[in-house]
Amino acid sequence: MPPFKNPLPTVDCIIELPGDRIVLIRRKNPPPGWALPGGFVNEGERLDQAAVREVKEETGLDVELVEQFFTYSDPRRDPRKHTLSTVFIGRAQGEPQGADDAAEAKTFPVDALPQELAFDHGTILADYLTYKRTGQRRKL
Repeated sequence: MPPFKNPLPTVDCIIELPGDRIVLIRRKNPPPGWALPGGFVNEGERLDQAAVREVKEETGLDVELVEQFFTYSDPRRDPRKHTLSTVFIGRAQGEPQGADDAAEAKTFPVDALPQELAFDHGTILADYLTYKRTGQRRKL
């Protein structure tokens, strides 16, 4: 019998900063591009704890999570393997500094996001902008 394979749980965080800006990281490792801060959930770690930890590791920011936004599960969302990402919306103060597996961390106005986004983060950010504009969440 072949071994049972499960998708891996991950988290991502849309970090809102004053002035309608959000934080993105430029990935140090493949796949390339700009991405939301996030990563894999450690065994024994809650999703919210993983999001706060990943933000701190990749940006140096202390984030306050304000809501759980949506869980993205398309098997094609990560070219390396099937992952499930629970996305949080959080708030922080200060300027991010890229660290850990982030080559760079930078703030972007929500109306001037880079086009070279990794994973399905373009979809996530489009859903977020729709939600902020209309209050409507992604439909299942």
